[in-house]
Parts: sequence; C-alpha cells; structure tokens
Amino acid sequence: MAVDLARWQFGVTTVYHFLFVPLTIGLGFLIAILESIYVAKNDEKYKKMAQFWMKFFLINLAIAVVTGIFQEFQFGMNWSTYSRFVGDVFGPSLAVEGLAAFFLESTFLGVWLFGWERLPKKVHLASIWLVSLGSTLSAFWILTANAFMQEPMGYAIHDGRAEMTSFGAILTNPQLWVEFPHVFFGAIATGSFFMVGISAWYLLRKRSIDLFQPSFRIATVVALISSILTAVVGHEQAQHEVVAQPMKMAAAEALWNTSPLHAPETLIAGIDAAGHHNTFAIKIPYLLSILSYNRLSGRVQGINQLQQQFVQKYGPGNYIPNVYISFWTFRIMVGAGSLMVLLSLIGLVLFLRDRELKHGWFLKSMLAAIALPYIANTAGWIFTEMGRQPWIVYGLLQTRDAVSPTVSNANVLFTLVGFAFVYIVLLTIGVYLAARAVRQGPDDENEREDGIPSNLLLEPSGGSAS
Repeated sequence: MAVDLARWQFGVTTVYHFLFVPLTIGLGFLIAILESIYVAKNDEKYKKMAQFWMKFFLINLAIAVVTGIFQEFQFGMNWSTYSRFVGDVFGPSLAVEGLAAFFLESTFLGVWLFGWERLPKKVHLASIWLVSLGSTLSAFWILTANAFMQEPMGYAIHDGRAEMTSFGAILTNPQLWVEFPHVFFGAIATGSFFMVGISAWYLLRKRSIDLFQPSFRIATVVALISSILTAVVGHEQAQHEVVAQPMKMAAAEALWNTSPLHAPETLIAGIDAAGHHNTFAIKIPYLLSILSYNRLSGRVQGINQLQQQFVQKYGPGNYIPNVYISFWTFRIMVGAGSLMVLLSLIGLVLFLRDRELKHGWFLKSMLAAIALPYIANTAGWIFTEMGRQPWIVYGLLQTRDAVSPTVSNANVLFTLVGFAFVYIVLLTIGVYLAARAVRQGPDDENEREDGIPSNLLLEPSGGSAS
C-alpha cells in the first residue's frame, strides 16, 4: 500500500512539474531569437514581442520552481532508501544543477528584466541567451540522474549503496545522449506550439497582427524543425532501448513472444496481460525490424522470453511492467508527435503562400494544438518510468525496496492529498495570470520610465514587500 501511494505521489509531482519545464526551456529559446532579430534589425516590434512573451515565461518559471521544491521534498520523505542508494552518484550532478545552471538562469533573468535601456543592446541580448542556456543546462544535469536510473554507469556498490567511480562515465552515458536531445527538442516544440497557438488567438481576432503574424511565422518554423528533430532522436532512443532495456520496448509493442526474423509492427492490439497474449492485433509487416535496426530483418525479444532470462539473472520475481500502460502511452506519444509535425508543416506551407490569415480553421486548430506537446511529453515520461518497472534503478534496485521504511500509509496519503490541493491552486493561479496576460496583450502595456513593461512586474499595492 505504501509503495503504491508513494508511486502515485511521485507520478503526480513529476508529471505536474514537467508540465512547466519544457515551456520554460522552449519559450526562453524563442524569446532569445526574437530579441536577436530586434538587435539585428533594430525593429521595435520584435522588442515588444520579446517583452510580451516574457510574461508567460515568468509565470511558468515561478510555478516550475515551486513544484520542483515539492518534488525534492517527496523524494526525501517517501524514498529515503532510494535517496541513500543513489545519493553519492546524484550529488555532484544535482549540486551543479542548483549552484550553476539554476543561478545562471535566475541571475541573468534579473539582468534581462531590469536591463532594458540600461545596458547596451548586445549585452542585454547576451543575458537572455544565458537565461536560455541556464534552463537547458538545468535540464541536462537532471537528466544525468535519470539516465543513471535507466542505464547505471560509472559506479561501484559499497555497503549496499552505489558510489560514483567515474564522473566522466556519468556524463558519457549513452542513455543520456539519446534522452537529453529528445527532451530538449521536445521542449523547443512545446514553446513553439504555445507561441503559435496564442498568436493564432490574436490573429483570429485580427488584433495586433503586425506583432503576432511574425510570432506565428517564426514559431511555426521552429515548431516544424524541433518536432522533426524530436522524432528523429526519439527513434534513436527507442533503438538504444531495444538493447539497453529490451523488456521496456517489448512492453511498448505488447510483444509477448520473440518476433520472427522479419518483425511486424503492431499498430493496435487487444492486450490480455493475465493470459500473456493479445486477443487481436493490426500489424504492418517488417516495420518493427526497420524501426529497431534500420533494416528489414532482425528479431525483437519477447516479454515471456525476457522474463525467463531475468529470473535466471536476478532471481525469482515478476519483471514485466504494466504492458497496457506501456503500449498505449508509447502510441499516444508517437501520435501526438506525428500530429505536431503535420500541423507545423501545413503552417509552413500557408506561411510561405502568405495565406495563414485566410484559413480560420487552421488558426483554430493551432490554438487547440497547444495541448499536443503536453500530451506527448506526459505520455513519454509515463512510458519512460512505467516501462522501467519493477526497477527504480535498472538492474540494481527495485521500486518496492526503495521506499522509506518508517513512513506510514497515512503520512503518504495525507501529503498526496495536500500536494494535489496545492497543485490545483497553483494551476488555477497560473491559468488566471496567463489568461489575463493574453487579454491585456501588448497593446495595453504602459511603458515605465526604465523601459520595463509594467505588467512584467508584480507591483505591490502599498507598503514594502516582506
């Protein structure tokens, strides 16, 4: 019971936190592009665009920081055994993330906010690129830890704990270098679709077209490039997982028994997990071999055979993850990503023909498509973590053995409900602030004497801030 509740709390805190991380990375990158164009062309509209989109960056970053603190708290409370086991390995990476990457981002964010009209344009531009770099590096260092959970390297076991033997091995982990690019390009796509969708809302209302048509077009191009790159590196990551975590990929395909030499890809299937078979399946010949090995032939190991191998290697136990969740989250991720490529490609065609304003249906579609990268990101992370089960650190520590031994069911349930309540409040505040920023728009901004748009800052109603 405690394990299940702790896993639910981990899932809620992690998925919720990751709703905000990709948008921070993606929007920061796009704002840096907009200001670069402003500096290059000396065109004030790009400055106004950068300042407008920064409002959403700030709202998103504030919530991301708070939810990240909650996530760290639940690690120490619910997963003390896990924390002790990996602490010596994760410590350096997380220290660098906090002391270098996060402070790089936060310091130069302040420089960017208060540096308008005070700093030379190129110095001010450098500050936003450093903000973007800081948020990206923060994700990188976090992913060094997650990569170790997926594929442990550079460690030795002493007194029942993993101790780092090579920081270089941690940084050159092959899992990291397929996982980080996938997350990074997915984040850029998230920011791009957000910018495209909000811009579409303004274009539908024919409001500030001179600002939001360029935003729409720039973000559309970036959305197409980043969506394609996300798919490409995602394909490479899946091929790596076929070797590194074969059970995860077998579950992703609901492949109960080892495939024939020319392995077909299962599009959809009726999964009978209890009976270890599929009641029906629609398949495409050869495609699984192509996706796994880039060739027409190649067997993919099945769940039943891998279970036998794992019993021999690790001892008695059930090493099969939730096949139903693994199978469908993988397809939701791929499906959402495919729609992102298609929609951004249509957007590019309309942009090149100067016809995006004439197709209201497409603008409405892109407004709704803001949700697509969030769906893909969430499904992808659920698949990544659920497909690794029963391991919390693959091959070394099982999830059931990683929980805190002295934390009761009531403690976990209480904090789970408490966290959920706080997250609902934060989400409500975030949506309200974002909606208000959209309604106000750049047209209603009043410039302060120092050049900072007034609604970029939270002005106290009176007295001093405590």
